[in-house]
Amino acid sequence: MEIRSDMAPQLIPVSWLLGTWRGVGVGGYPTVPEFRFGQEITFTELPGKPFVHHLSRSWLLDDAGEQVRPLAQETGYWRPEADGSLEVVLAHPTGYAEIWIGSADGAKIELQTDVVARTETAKDYTAGHRLYGLVDGDLLWAYDMAAVGEPLQPHLSGTLKRV
Repeated sequence: MEIRSDMAPQLIPVSWLLGTWRGVGVGGYPTVPEFRFGQEITFTELPGKPFVHHLSRSWLLDDAGEQVRPLAQETGYWRPEADGSLEVVLAHPTGYAEIWIGSADGAKIELQTDVVARTETAKDYTAGHRLYGLVDGDLLWAYDMAAVGEPLQPHLSGTLKRV
């Protein structure tokens, strides 16, 4: 993504992320068997505002790479600052919302949860850590999670290509 002269200065540290990315990943957790998934994430600049809309959806893949069923969705907003600091607010249909804080440093973004709010029926999820990086033109990301009595540990990772 090229930096436009009319782009809000706050967006410059995350401008490389803008667009739609699609690819595959792997997941697992002590309480969940390992699995493969497909994912599409779109990062959209809000016209006239220094914010980015985040929309992610994923689906379970079978051994042949075919879609089996929908998995997770999340939506929210990235609130970057010109110095690279970030606040991210995400909501999930499974009953929780998160506030993430972190920073963008070149082609690397690191975030950790500041607040996790859950509905009464949502799973016991207490903390997360995310890394995003631009590597050879691909978006690589990893998500560590603390949930259901387990400490913070790897849960999901993926490699996505710009579409």
